[in-house]
Amino acid sequence: MIQVEKLTKYYGEYAAIEDVSFAVEKGEIVGFLGPNAAGKTTTMRILTGFLQPTSGKARVAGYDVVTQSLDARRRTGYLPENVPLYDDMTPRHYLRFAARINGVEGRQVNKRVEEVMEATGVTDHADVLISKLSKGYRQRVGIAQALIHNPDVLVLDEPTVGLDPNQIQEIRQLIKGLAGDHTIILSTHILREVEMLCERVVIIREGHVAAMDTPENLARSRAGAQQVKLVVRGPEREVQAKLAALPGVLRVQTAHSADGVVELEVEGEQKRDVRETLAAAVVSNGWGLQHLSEARVDLERIFREITLEEKGVAA
Repeated sequence: MIQVEKLTKYYGEYAAIEDVSFAVEKGEIVGFLGPNAAGKTTTMRILTGFLQPTSGKARVAGYDVVTQSLDARRRTGYLPENVPLYDDMTPRHYLRFAARINGVEGRQVNKRVEEVMEATGVTDHADVLISKLSKGYRQRVGIAQALIHNPDVLVLDEPTVGLDPNQIQEIRQLIKGLAGDHTIILSTHILREVEMLCERVVIIREGHVAAMDTPENLARSRAGAQQVKLVVRGPEREVQAKLAALPGVLRVQTAHSADGVVELEVEGEQKRDVRETLAAAVVSNGWGLQHLSEARVDLERIFREITLEEKGVAA
């Protein structure tokens, strides 16, 4: 649905982005991540027709964003970080205006306005001046305008910025519900949001794509040895010794022990899952297995490692 090939944008001699390439499949939500000034906004502005690239190509829904710009824009909905709303209009009037300028046919305008207000939870505030709406409802109206012409692609830049925890949860649920019917690029600094919503991530650093994969695969590739947390009811020294002798186990360390229950941290060989081996050993020795889980490297650590590693900064 989105193909980006060696996209480059120069401002004078400064390369905002250089040779950026990635693809987003139909119905996916992809997180587009990077530190400030990494090139995220430049890339999104090119995809949405606000900027022309210096070189390279980008296609949205099969249309070139430069040579077929109008066709590409007709199939794209864009929510910039600062939502472009008219405070002296109501959501209903604003969305009618947005529908007309996005080419929705006259007889379909009112129908489409009602549909997107219902989908975004704006209906109860449809006739309130936008200036009187909360930040959360302004974001909803912004998403509604991006959806008004039923685009194939949605580009959302910081859709939950400035919202309270309840509003953030509501907007996340809304975005999640749009997947499948729409292909979504989501740019945000809230990495937990990406983990919750996105199937894949693209991390851009200093104008170049630094990583692109699922959060799980990125975590796996950078985790090194496997880390497993284990809680066992049994004799501490015997449990520790027998688990340490298992194939694939590199290290066993006691994190806590009390009342015959021992909490262990187990390190296993890279690319080898030792969880079944550990569980089988606990059961065969007649101990009680109370908990077993793999310690996952979170996206925040991955992001820091990738964006700082070439600067010589400790993550």
